[in-house]
Amino acid sequence: MRIGIEGQRLFRQKKHGMDMVALELINELQTIDSQNEYFVFAKPDEDRACLKAKANFNIIELEGGSYPFWEQRALPEAAKKHRCDLLHCTSNTAPMKAEMPLVVTVHDMIYMEKFPLFAPGFNWYQRLGNTYRRYVVPRVIKGARKVITVSNYEKKRMSDFFALDENRLQAVYNGVSQHFKVIDDKNELKRIKEKYKLPDKFLFFLGNTDPKKNTARVLRAYSIYRKQAAEPLPLLMPDYDLTALKKILSDISDPGLIEHIQLTGYIHNSELPGIYNQCDVFLYPSMRESFGIPILEGMACGVPVITSNAASMPEVSGGAAFLVDPLKPEEIVEGIFKIQKDDKLRADLIEKGIKRASEFTWHKMAEEVLEIYKEIGQ
Repeated sequence: MRIGIEGQRLFRQKKHGMDMVALELINELQTIDSQNEYFVFAKPDEDRACLKAKANFNIIELEGGSYPFWEQRALPEAAKKHRCDLLHCTSNTAPMKAEMPLVVTVHDMIYMEKFPLFAPGFNWYQRLGNTYRRYVVPRVIKGARKVITVSNYEKKRMSDFFALDENRLQAVYNGVSQHFKVIDDKNELKRIKEKYKLPDKFLFFLGNTDPKKNTARVLRAYSIYRKQAAEPLPLLMPDYDLTALKKILSDISDPGLIEHIQLTGYIHNSELPGIYNQCDVFLYPSMRESFGIPILEGMACGVPVITSNAASMPEVSGGAAFLVDPLKPEEIVEGIFKIQKDDKLRADLIEKGIKRASEFTWHKMAEEVLEIYKEIGQ
């Protein structure tokens, strides 16, 4: 088979969740499949070194202007030119018209749940992107040969919402990369600590400006925590906009909290394990996740994780995280204090977390996706 894989944003320097999932899939396919021929379509950008061509893997750089034009025009034309027998689009959307069977990974359908142009909390770039998804995804799903999603939670929601046949929808779990692990190399930990000017002990929150990340409630919880703790720890937040942060702190009536929050800027995925390994508690009480890879990353690095009792997070954490109601900041505070004061609970979460994270591998994910390709190619 000649298999096309969409990876429009693979080469951008600051990769996000869906970009990393696509990259890990391709890397694993390169190790397990020497029979089929692959054509990976990506937009030119700075980080070309993240992916190398191999004998049966061709990297095709496609110009094409805006995201919608690239996806709806340049991508299907390139897939046709290279005579692809199927095209796998990896990041929720896909061409609405393609001349070959289409596999699409729909990570989530959050944009279908609120009208995105007017939903509060989003900036205009996010609103326009969600509006595009809202228009494209139902049409793509209708014509796709196979739809992949990333958890049974999301599979159930999509099945109900789109009335999808069971044989066209499949849940394939994400993995956790092997470099997320307990680090024993003290020199490496020191290097990361010095590079990002890490405190000796800190709480770590991996959020962004998307409302689903629950940043305002996490900061409200942190405000409460600082008032109640005898020796409160600083909070580390990577790659967060300072203006947006100040606005939230003003809204929660604690602008002085900024003195205890450290913004690191963007942290490359390869250096995230060094951050996880040195934090005291990892906070991930998101409002809504279709999977939640950072939960597993934190667990794999041997750190206690606080996450939500909502959406897919109980499914993914599998009893190895401290679950809280994301709508209740006081429960987040309670979780922090319990983990810090109860050594047995802390050790139990760490032990269970490492074991739970080991159950999710990109190799397993790639094998399941390859079976889908073979099924379509029969």
